[in-house]
Amino acid sequence: MNLVVDANVLISALVKNSHTRHFLLLSPHSFYVPEFVFEEINEHADEISRKSGLPANNVKALLEQLISAANVRIIPLNEFKQFREEAEKNSPDPDDAPYFALALKLGCPLWSNDARLKNQSKVKVFSTKELFALLR
Repeated sequence: MNLVVDANVLISALVKNSHTRHFLLLSPHSFYVPEFVFEEINEHADEISRKSGLPANNVKALLEQLISAANVRIIPLNEFKQFREEAEKNSPDPDDAPYFALALKLGCPLWSNDARLKNQSKVKVFSTKELFALLR
């Protein structure tokens, strides 16, 4: 299964050694993120640092290690810009439009724990709980 991964999922994996982190690291599935994910996670670096107990300057390095070890593919925005307009129309949150556009380009679901993203019908959205239940 291909999945576009929202920043909130990666943040969860960064904050603690959890089922989410293990799934990302050990799963045979393919994961994709827009390059924009780094900007979004950097905006939350202090919060991640506080919740994880890691120094703020280590959060970026940990993210890079997680993405590399989990074999998450980083997709440049210009590779799916033709889907941006449709994504902006359908995404309940404008900040999530890059994730929607990438999911539209790849024709795959979005893994996100933001319940508002389910308020549309263009992209299938799985929460972590739903995804784990589906794959059991």
